[in-house]
Amino acid sequence: MTYTEKLQNRINQTRSALCVGLDPRPQTENMTQLADWLRRVVEETAPYAACYKPNIAYFEAMGLPGLQVLEELLPDMPKDIPVILDAKRGDIGETQKYYAQAYFDRMDVDAVTLNPFMGYDILAPFLDRPGKAVYLLAVTSNAGAADIERQVLADGRRVYQLVGDMVLRSRAENSAAEVGMVMGLTNAGDDVLQALPDAPLLIPGFGAQGGDVSALAGSNRTAPNVVNVSRGILYKNPELSFAEKAADFAARIREAVGL
Repeated sequence: MTYTEKLQNRINQTRSALCVGLDPRPQTENMTQLADWLRRVVEETAPYAACYKPNIAYFEAMGLPGLQVLEELLPDMPKDIPVILDAKRGDIGETQKYYAQAYFDRMDVDAVTLNPFMGYDILAPFLDRPGKAVYLLAVTSNAGAADIERQVLADGRRVYQLVGDMVLRSRAENSAAEVGMVMGLTNAGDDVLQALPDAPLLIPGFGAQGGDVSALAGSNRTAPNVVNVSRGILYKNPELSFAEKAADFAARIREAVGL
């Protein structure tokens, strides 16, 4: 089964395009409590999750104990729900090879976010993995996307379209792994959606960052897209359960995109 098939099956099963971000703020030094808390998040949100996205930075900030929590959590997550590791790695080939081994071989996640701005060759160590995928940063949700990603090239196109070219190249070369893109909801619009290939999109920026999910309506894209919510589920409105918050976000996304 390809990554896209696994993700699409999950979206069809749940009628949800919600990606639940796992971004644990280091609020305790008790790793057992942290692990139990994360497992509760996963258990409660699973009925509404198209996928999960642990951000490795939050675990790294807690040192080796934090990374151990992540490594022990991943094997116990529901097998039918894709896991996207948000790592945003991008380095020369030899170093990148070890990132690929760490994430695809050791952690066995389904997909990884990569920073493509060192060039197409940094993708190579990740592309020979059947059933796996990478998401390339294309148009991110921060204001600084205007500094590089949205800049105009000499031929009138935008820098983020060069990332789209990498997606098309991976298809032309019949890469075993699939290639999607990260597109921030706060910078989404018809111009961006129409300029990017019809490939899976990982879409942050909904919830705490204030992105408008209605921007995705009517785009006529066929690849499975997911909208990430992290803080809105983990930390906002603590009087509500994780399940209640996930259900609300999933319903809002469903209504906006017409699932």
